[in-house]
Amino acid sequence: MPDRAPPYPEWHPARLAARLPALRRRAALLAQTRAFFTARGYTEIETPALVPVPGMEVHLSGFRTTFRPLLGEGERPLWLRTSPELAIKRLLVAGAGPVFEIARVWRNGEVSPRHGPEFTMLEWYRPGASLDALMDETEAFVRASLPPVVTHAGVETNLLGPFERLTVAAAFARDCNGLDILATLGEAGEGDAAALHEAARRVGFAPRDGEGWEDLFFRLLLERVEPRLGLERPTFLTHWPAPQAALARRDPGDPRAALRFELFVAGIELANAFDELTDAEEQAIRFARDVTERQRLYGEGWPVDEDFLAALRHGMPAAAGIAMGFDRLAMLAAGVESIEDTLWLGRWPYSEG
Repeated sequence: MPDRAPPYPEWHPARLAARLPALRRRAALLAQTRAFFTARGYTEIETPALVPVPGMEVHLSGFRTTFRPLLGEGERPLWLRTSPELAIKRLLVAGAGPVFEIARVWRNGEVSPRHGPEFTMLEWYRPGASLDALMDETEAFVRASLPPVVTHAGVETNLLGPFERLTVAAAFARDCNGLDILATLGEAGEGDAAALHEAARRVGFAPRDGEGWEDLFFRLLLERVEPRLGLERPTFLTHWPAPQAALARRDPGDPRAALRFELFVAGIELANAFDELTDAEEQAIRFARDVTERQRLYGEGWPVDEDFLAALRHGMPAAAGIAMGFDRLAMLAAGVESIEDTLWLGRWPYSEG
């Protein structure tokens, strides 16, 4: 006999009944989100999910399909988007003003209690806003969306007081024995692996053979810094090293850093935001570098998004924008431990069991 009964099939009433409280909270959260942004003068938009370029992030893997026109020839590859960001920015160029989208997005190779290959992303952009203003608005939205105290995986976070604002440089200095992460960047703002290896050894960390700047940066970030973020209160982790913000402006006060923040609540990375880069030529250089790096690391990829670059060359207004994992927000709102508990058909069709 088996050790335990097999799980109910996805369509079974017992499985849905167990998730209904969280699902109803998610539905209410959707309505609250639309009301919050509409009241602040935002317009809800919809951008295409099937696109020629899924996104430009180096480490994201997409889902590819083939477009076959109903009439005529011209078969070509298309992708499910990994983010609506580049499309939304084209609308900013067109004069759409403050906008938000509750977007279905797809990322291959991501399954965990906090990740799914198909998920919902909330993105909003406000022309003329600074990164500080966006943090203020994000703080207001999170407080309006969640209970005063949220708990996840044993971490209890109070949302009533001011959110912490901590630079990456300060976080590394605090959690990595005084390591100066910005001092390990070259004159052009690129990561210097030898400099980071030397700095890490000086403060008691042993680099691994062949470990590049980005590899060691992320190892220290994941092992030393992130476990201390968003615990007693939410944390905005701001001013990232320039190599880690491909779509953000550099800090005018210190070009080694870029105007980016991530938000952590109850130990969960909830959002990622930029003071948006509007310089088309600098963006083109960064995109070309990303295409080369993706090919080097993974042996595959897609071309630069030329439509987006053409829009930037036309002229995009200064703006700040943010992407927030809506399923993760729903997890915190409903007090559940897995993204799967916030989905109406929670078990993805390719999951085991």
